[in-house]
Amino acid sequence: MAKRDYYEILGIARGADDAEIKRAYRRLAMQYHPDRNPGDSTAEARFKEVNEAYEVLRDPQKRGLYDQFGHGAFEGGQGGGRGGFDFTSFADVFDDLFGDFVGGGRRRPSNRGADLRYNLEITLDEAFSGKKAQIRVPSSVACEACGGSGSEAGAEPVTCTTCRGAGRVRSQQGFFTVERTCPTCQGSGRVIKNPCRVCAGAGRVQRERTLAVNIPPGVEDGTRIRLSGEGEAGLRGGQPGDLYIFVTVAPHRFFRRDGQNLFCRVPIPMTRAALGGEVEVPTIEGRPVKVPIPAGIQSGRQLRLRGQGMTELHGGARGDLFVEIVVETPQNLTKRQEELLREFERAGDEVNGHHPESEGFFAKVKEFWDELREGPGRPQ
Repeated sequence: MAKRDYYEILGIARGADDAEIKRAYRRLAMQYHPDRNPGDSTAEARFKEVNEAYEVLRDPQKRGLYDQFGHGAFEGGQGGGRGGFDFTSFADVFDDLFGDFVGGGRRRPSNRGADLRYNLEITLDEAFSGKKAQIRVPSSVACEACGGSGSEAGAEPVTCTTCRGAGRVRSQQGFFTVERTCPTCQGSGRVIKNPCRVCAGAGRVQRERTLAVNIPPGVEDGTRIRLSGEGEAGLRGGQPGDLYIFVTVAPHRFFRRDGQNLFCRVPIPMTRAALGGEVEVPTIEGRPVKVPIPAGIQSGRQLRLRGQGMTELHGGARGDLFVEIVVETPQNLTKRQEELLREFERAGDEVNGHHPESEGFFAKVKEFWDELREGPGRPQ
């Protein structure tokens, strides 16, 4: 049985943002969790299905792979496959989703830096051969003055007296215990008494960095490349985020790409199409190739050059180059050229078989008119 689309499982559009994904998961996890549906195997199966979809779509890297390759991206038990998660009780899911509002939240807000996005446009030639690019990324980096701690040299952060280092505070409201992030230390559990004068206690400063990026041969338009740890620096020594490079391949003046194959429209004069010959066409490698043209070729015919297409990502065989023939009709004829063409036309009227496609078309048109004249009561 084919696996359902992850976006369909969560009931969201493919362009949904992180907040929409989490809202959809909250609703469905509450609805189908086994602790709320004891003994219901259907609800348990749906809960597993919802978890599997969420585990993939909430992760930018896994989501990018899924958008590009579908379920095949995780064949062999990698990320997001069935059985790749576990559940123990409804309280665990409830705490994960609503821990900021209701008691029991056990996780501290992370000081991890934000993930960054960089849009990189390359040419089709660079996508074919690969590229080593230098990019400049404005970002937050660890403060050198305090080593990222946020405190002046020699000073150490102290335990927050409000939450006693827990990072969260609780208050009783009727039957409920409400737990929130500590307003004094913002969830870190520690307070900086002597903040660094350079970064004002943040542990990071704004800088523009230059990074070297390797674009592999065969990369396609829309590919995302993840550079781990190259995102925004974490707050007060927290883990840095990741940098995601979104690759855009610019249109080429000759070639149109479809997967690993290339297509090139090549115009030829009417006389060469009728008599045959050869034509010189460009290739993505930058060298010309002579292609034989069979006599009587029609406009739209494709000639295949094997192994002259794009490089396959991560190695492997190359695609093909398809040369699409476009037969051109001459314009601005001289008087002599007109005479020769009229003579050719008269000679063509005397001999059958010179224009098989047009003859077949007009034969069908004649049959169509004859059927109309016979009327609806004609014999079948």
